Amino acid sequence: MEIINLNDFKKLDIKVAEILEAEKVPNTDKLLKLKINLGNEERIIVSGIGEQYQPEELIGKQIIVLANLEPKTFKGIESQGMLLAAVSENGIISLLMPDKKMQPGDKIS
Repeated sequence: MEIINLNDFKKLDIKVAEILEAEKVPNTDKLLKLKINLGNEERIIVSGIGEQYQPEELIGKQIIVLANLEPKTFKGIESQGMLLAAVSENGIISLLMPDKKMQPGDKIS
């Protein structure tokens, strides 16, 4: 594990987002395309959680996202951020979510 300093952490733009839409990416088992609300903008995020989450169960949920990650294209879809999740040693995925209702775009610090 690499140790970072506080200035490195401050570079991360981690925010609360609300999932507006979710759908499976065609011809994949794991990928989901999520349309999220970040308060002042909407974005698309592609995530490999499709084996453990169904698209319809995600709509309306609040998640935590890294908003200033460099965009990356998956199966022709540009992902504009990354959702944060815990992953167990045996592959169980648990999305990070606020324990109280927050506003989309609220900053994580």
